[in-house]
Amino acid sequence: MSNFNWCHGPKCHTHHTQDRIRGVKGSKVLRTRKIKQSSWNANNQFSHFCSQGCWNDFAFAHWEEFIRLHPRTECLETPIHDPVKTRHSNSYHNWYDTEIKVDESRCDNINNGS
Repeated sequence: MSNFNWCHGPKCHTHHTQDRIRGVKGSKVLRTRKIKQSSWNANNQFSHFCSQGCWNDFAFAHWEEFIRLHPRTECLETPIHDPVKTRHSNSYHNWYDTEIKVDESRCDNINNGS
């Protein structure tokens, strides 16, 4: 198994940077970047994309396909306790802080993906 992946950005090979230039004199090309696999990029998008820009280009090009593969047919909800409002003031301003706490006792079905 190879210890690198090619960047999946659809325009990666068009970016004008020195590290993408390959070939002999008179026959140069801009090439997609290689991404070395390491513990730093394991299990995240940077194992297959060389930059945030390439990740965004890929997502913008394929987002409709993602939605077709994984449609959301229902809303998602997180159970919470009743919010607690705390009033603060100083000599110039008044403001409220609202504390929102997740109700862990009702979260079983969320963590199981159902």
